[in-house]
Amino acid sequence: MASEMVTLGGGCFWCLEALFQELRGVDSVVSGYAGGNIKNPDYDQICTGSTGHAEVVRIEFDNDVVTVRVLLQLFFTMHDPTTLNRQGADVGSQYRSVIFYHTGSQKQEAETIISEYEAEKIWSAPIVTQVLPLPHFYPAEEYHQDYYRNHSMQGYCQAVISPKLARLRQQHRSLLKSGE
Repeated sequence: MASEMVTLGGGCFWCLEALFQELRGVDSVVSGYAGGNIKNPDYDQICTGSTGHAEVVRIEFDNDVVTVRVLLQLFFTMHDPTTLNRQGADVGSQYRSVIFYHTGSQKQEAETIISEYEAEKIWSAPIVTQVLPLPHFYPAEEYHQDYYRNHSMQGYCQAVISPKLARLRQQHRSLLKSGE
């Protein structure tokens, strides 16, 4: 097994966590915070937007089963990479689009994909996704972990996450874990 990690932010971490948990080759997804200026932040601090942290997911995956390129391509289809500090109704720097790479090859892959998508003009606005080295990852509080699995009937989950999961399951069936 070629275990690797990448850390991604694209709006609320509950959405990304639920989506990446569905993928074959993904061993774990942990919601957390990265990119800020204080140590051990908590959710209340993050929500102010003043700490500089983004809500992120740290994805551990088997690179022999799913590549970082595939994960990044899906990442770009799961959120709007053209809105600065915003995803839908979630507004603030904590919701920014960001790729925190763990290796130089991840940085190169992220920059390559962004260049390809920009050249293809997939979106009418430029991609604003940041590509940065992971400074430090802080796991979010326990109640944020496996949020969708534990609260799928909650309003936000039904209105925002469930439609994204349905789209993932319809458009990327071959990438999903078997039996789920």
